[in-house]
Amino acid sequence: MDEMTLVLEAATWRKSSRSGPDGGECVEVAHLAGGRRGVRDSKNPAGPVLVFARSGWDTFVKSVKDGVIT
Repeated sequence: MDEMTLVLEAATWRKSSRSGPDGGECVEVAHLAGGRRGVRDSKNPAGPVLVFARSGWDTFVKSVKDGVIT
């Protein structure tokens, strides 16, 4: 098992406050070492994870808020 897998398995995941109550389109976010953020589908916690560097996460969140990414 590689180091990133161990980090992701030990992470504390929280559901996005923007996730709907019906259980669809839900994501979870984890704060990782070095300011990184992990994002995964809450319905598939064993599935793929996007890992953002601190600056990439800030850009991603701003783009979502600005409507650039929907």
